[in-house]
Amino acid sequence: MAMPPEPPYYAVIFTSVRTAGDQGYAATAARMVELAAAQPGFLGADSARNDVGITVSYWRDLAAIRAWREHPEHRAAIAQAGAWYAHYSVRVAYVERAWGSESCPA
Repeated sequence: MAMPPEPPYYAVIFTSVRTAGDQGYAATAARMVELAAAQPGFLGADSARNDVGITVSYWRDLAAIRAWREHPEHRAAIAQAGAWYAHYSVRVAYVERAWGSESCPA
């Protein structure tokens, strides 16, 4: 699991239901993780997939999220979404507080 810095920061929550077959998905998904990690303002990501996929990426600010959304390779991947996903949604959230097993509520 990603260990983002102390809040505040932003979380982009991507939920999806895949279509059948790979159709280049695995390679593109791996490339997107690699590219996102190199973007200024990227803080980390968590991902899980079963019937529904959930990826949460963490960002320093809204400008970093906008820059990632406009990255040319990311735009090309977004254009392929219909081949890979039966349904998807994106939500952006502002994280004010966070805790887990290694910390206590703030």
